[in-house]
Amino acid sequence: MAGKRMMLDVLKGETVSPPPLWMMRQAGRYLPEYRETRKRAGSFLDLCYDPDLAVEVTLQPIERFGFDASILFSDILVVPNALGREVRFEEGRGPILKPITAAEIAALNGDMFHVNLEPVYETVRRLRAKLPDETTLIGFCGAPWTVATYMIAGHGTPDQGPARLFAYREPEAFGRLLKALADHSAAYLIRQIEAGADVVQIFDSWSGVLDEPSFEAFCVEPVAEIVRQVKAVHPDVPVIGFPKGAGERYRDYRAKTGITGLGLDWTVPLSMARELQRDGAVQGNLDPLRLVAGGKALADGVDSILRTLGSGPLIFNLGHGITPETPVAHVEAMVKMVRSQR
Repeated sequence: MAGKRMMLDVLKGETVSPPPLWMMRQAGRYLPEYRETRKRAGSFLDLCYDPDLAVEVTLQPIERFGFDASILFSDILVVPNALGREVRFEEGRGPILKPITAAEIAALNGDMFHVNLEPVYETVRRLRAKLPDETTLIGFCGAPWTVATYMIAGHGTPDQGPARLFAYREPEAFGRLLKALADHSAAYLIRQIEAGADVVQIFDSWSGVLDEPSFEAFCVEPVAEIVRQVKAVHPDVPVIGFPKGAGERYRDYRAKTGITGLGLDWTVPLSMARELQRDGAVQGNLDPLRLVAGGKALADGVDSILRTLGSGPLIFNLGHGITPETPVAHVEAMVKMVRSQR
């Protein structure tokens, strides 16, 4: 029953001890079983679009560690791919897209959007049927700004300069792109919820590169629109926002966007996180490299978070995704540390 899912209780503002625990990118290359499945898949996108394999890798960390939440295995760039944009992943380079032009933005066509994403919805349906009753199922999408940065540059860049410059030079076209991504991302999350997702998360991995007015226009407003559309259909489903690198702007992000839970990156001071927790659940925010290091560095990081945030609504997580070089034994140790907290 959904009432047994501790993460949902925390997102309602309750304190649970020990707190529910999961990791961003918990199905990934640090796991030997994931690497074996990935070899069978062919390409990374083939893995995302194959419900049999996507379910398999999503369940791997649940079976190994017993996390309290399972996040759909997919990628934020399936949204532009479903809108007809070519996306591929190259080893050592990451995602590669054909950079979109202002004229192509005007011609974006979503007629086949849900048809193209049907394998993802099927994965969600199968996961809800296979997961333990107490495990929260998380769906997700990328925030419009972060997805747009890849669509414009054609690849990741250190400061997303190409997207920032495009936004300044072509404000009308950029606004149309953000609107299209917000509308389609909301529809995508709604379908994931209808397929069985208990919670959805919006990843804004590049929010930290923007100045103040751009952050409001490119990050806050599109995410607020996604939340509005999702809540209009599913008012009781929690939405977690993760504006990585937002710094001081974390303080009013929840109120401005309407999100339920606030995902914190590892640079957010715990004193500030405690303030943010007064307004609702926070999620995070262990430095992923403490998990790589293990030992005292890991123990100190876990202890600091639990001591500071454990008496309020907390979902224990990393402050970004787990890195491929992380030893499995260190994850096991972290789970034991968190679960032994009282």
